[in-house]
Amino acid sequence: MRLPPVLAMSMSERPSVAVPARSWRGMFFVLLTVSLIAKLVIACTLSPFGDEAFYWQESLAPAWGYSDLPPLTAWLIALSEGVLGHGLLAMRLPFLLIGACVPWQVAAIARRYGGEVERWQAATFALVLPLVGSLGVLALPDVPLTFAIVLATRGLLAALETDRLRDWAWLGLGLAIAWATHYRAAMAMLAGAIFLLAMPRGRAQWSRPGLWLASAIASIGLLPLIFYNLGSQGAGIAFQVVERNPWRFHADALVQPLEQAITCTPVAWVVMLWALWRSWRRRDEAPFDAVATIAGTFVVAYFVLGLFADDIRFRVHWPLPGYVLICAILPGLLRDASPAWRRTALAGFVLAGFGLAAGLGYLGLAASKDGAARLAGVKAFPSNFTGWSESAQAVRKQIALRPGAIVVADNFMLAAELRFALGGAREVYSLDSPLNVKHGRAPQLAAWRLDESALATHAGQPLLLVVDETALREREKRDWLGSVCSRVEVTAPLERVDRFDGRRRFALYAATARAMRGSSSDPDACVVWTSAYRASLAP
Repeated sequence: MRLPPVLAMSMSERPSVAVPARSWRGMFFVLLTVSLIAKLVIACTLSPFGDEAFYWQESLAPAWGYSDLPPLTAWLIALSEGVLGHGLLAMRLPFLLIGACVPWQVAAIARRYGGEVERWQAATFALVLPLVGSLGVLALPDVPLTFAIVLATRGLLAALETDRLRDWAWLGLGLAIAWATHYRAAMAMLAGAIFLLAMPRGRAQWSRPGLWLASAIASIGLLPLIFYNLGSQGAGIAFQVVERNPWRFHADALVQPLEQAITCTPVAWVVMLWALWRSWRRRDEAPFDAVATIAGTFVVAYFVLGLFADDIRFRVHWPLPGYVLICAILPGLLRDASPAWRRTALAGFVLAGFGLAAGLGYLGLAASKDGAARLAGVKAFPSNFTGWSESAQAVRKQIALRPGAIVVADNFMLAAELRFALGGAREVYSLDSPLNVKHGRAPQLAAWRLDESALATHAGQPLLLVVDETALREREKRDWLGSVCSRVEVTAPLERVDRFDGRRRFALYAATARAMRGSSSDPDACVVWTSAYRASLAP
């Protein structure tokens, strides 16, 4: 394979393959070190992502599962904070470490079917993909999920060759971790089932005891999911399978290939699709039969599913395990490819590296007050990372003036962010916002007794109401903000927090808890809505 000019050597200067292998290895370690330092700095300074704050809140009450996810994400956070104490780095550290392991898993797969050059090339290709290189900077379930799926595939590939129980156990362990992390583990199971049914090597495994050992181990990861859903009348399954998905065709999802191209960076994405096609063409060889089937299922099945499933939430990360696996076999395919494809692949992944740098730079700007202010004028403003510290500071000031007041946020995300800033001991209630239902958090808030129903038991007690005026879309704001006065008795406005040219606005009110919902009234008569409307018109 042709190397970059900075790594190329004449034959007289290159007595063995060890030199280019060392060069690729050196490049990998340099990129890994730089990206880890950048992620560490961001992880220590960036305010929690909205969902991330809720996962942290779930970690305060370890359970078999939650209304949005199986338990592993919350368990990892709880373990880390139990050792290191409360803080941004403590919350994110397990995910930083797990994310850093993914390229090493890719390297191990590539080494099995190639040499040292292929090993470090594959690891480098995976590392510079923006979604892989940034894994772990946030405490999100996709980090252990991606790791688990790659681990399971690595175990499967080894077991297909050796039939050792140890390798089958790695397959089962990876699938168990995936099930304990996210309901999307079902796609990994589908991919494996397709391989076992459609490929000759796959069909030959049904009589091997190791496959059934792997299945038994994988089923252990299902136990928390089963226990939680039995105890919650299927709240988790209902949200993931029914409530979040329209299950009807929506043409706007045809844009998914463009989303994937942008996320992976266009040239690298084309190269990976070429590699997937070439793998399929060579599916009578190992490991291309397994990788083509598994990676292809993630890429193709998620595209088809996306045409009918969730069209509201962020979804570009769904096929990520497929692209990671493609990186593992890409060096071997490039070895036999034309010089034009080798040059294209090299250029594509160089551009992907720039995409990773741009993504980390974006998060770095979001972590800085001055940087976030510079982003105020762009469409991709990082609203989910900004404004939380300013709103929490205002809440602390008002709590000092009203020490007995119960803190209430107008939606689950703000409630979780405020609780993270105030510390876990301070409970923060949430009104029954449409966002709570949209993101599957309403059943969990009800189970924790932190919703409107629980707030009604404090009727007559003073409240400190915090409202995020920029949380909802414009067409939804009037109805929601206008309904707040029927949910609590708003007595007086206290303070406003207006940041980043109005991109983030919060309002604090003195209020009193109601025993029951008030009669519906004109939204224009509610000070929460009228104040927000006037603020939106201010220059």
